Amino acid sequence: MRIVRYHEFGPSGVLRIEQAHIPTPGPGDVLVRVEAVGVDQADVQRRRGEHPLSVPVLPACPAADAVGTVEAVGPGVPGARVGERVVVWKAQNAYADYVTAPVERCIPVPDGLDAGQATVVGSTGRVAIQVVNTGQLRAGESVLVHGAAGAVGHMALQIAKARGARPVIATASSSEKLDFVRSLGADIAVDYSRADWTQHVGKAVGDRGVDVILNGIGGQLLERDVELLAPYGRLVFYGAAGDPTARPTLSFLDVLGMKYVTGFSMATLLRHRPDLAEAGTRQLLGVVATGDVRPVVAARVPLLDVARAHDLVESRTSCGRVVLVP
Repeated sequence: MRIVRYHEFGPSGVLRIEQAHIPTPGPGDVLVRVEAVGVDQADVQRRRGEHPLSVPVLPACPAADAVGTVEAVGPGVPGARVGERVVVWKAQNAYADYVTAPVERCIPVPDGLDAGQATVVGSTGRVAIQVVNTGQLRAGESVLVHGAAGAVGHMALQIAKARGARPVIATASSSEKLDFVRSLGADIAVDYSRADWTQHVGKAVGDRGVDVILNGIGGQLLERDVELLAPYGRLVFYGAAGDPTARPTLSFLDVLGMKYVTGFSMATLLRHRPDLAEAGTRQLLGVVATGDVRPVVAARVPLLDVARAHDLVESRTSCGRVVLVP
């Protein structure tokens, strides 16, 4: 089978297509023939050796959300799983024709979604619904979603809309992306690359401020976000897609106005509150089933052209998720 690996950190050109044996599922594992793999900003950061939380051991193949059909099962897994189409969240060595994964990492592919759309139901969609949950968003509250045209952001925007948030304010960095987030239900779309972007947000919410802010970009946006928060407002920081090396400075004095700032990590949630992680997955599948939330695929790129997929993600020009197709 084919597998993508990189043996050094650097630009997309370090990604190589190599040959490997089809893996054998171990106890509790399934073997999945891959139909689509989601490509995330974190994959790009790890390839560059710049991820703020983890740097891969070389040679490395990205762990990612993979969708496909169960071809075989290991000891302890019912044989009835063979032939089932599943989403494997954060499958190891995912840029490949086949992956093995623990059966508990498999989610049945929701009806009505193709393989590319279904990748979003993996870790990306689950992060989106959990950051909304962490922000304790309630109907009638205002919400600001940064990077709302991205893989996580476009899902979080729709989830917030489905929960009755008003207004839903979405930021993006190009006219195409602003049109995209409006098409998904954003009440107000703001170009956060403009120096006066906070003024546009302020006009939308008035003197009260924003109730919930979801920030997966990081950097200096975080400092401005705290200023925009309403009393008792909640800021959820869940990633540094903008610049993983940027370290914003916040003072305790910045939150004296009854403002709450918290971080979110899916790995921490899974380790300490697996019940909340499972509940969030059920919520996500529910809103996808009703059509309230629609995963969007920005581009489908052949596995052999994996460098182009990374370039698309790194360029920040796509709307929705970039998907690799073996």
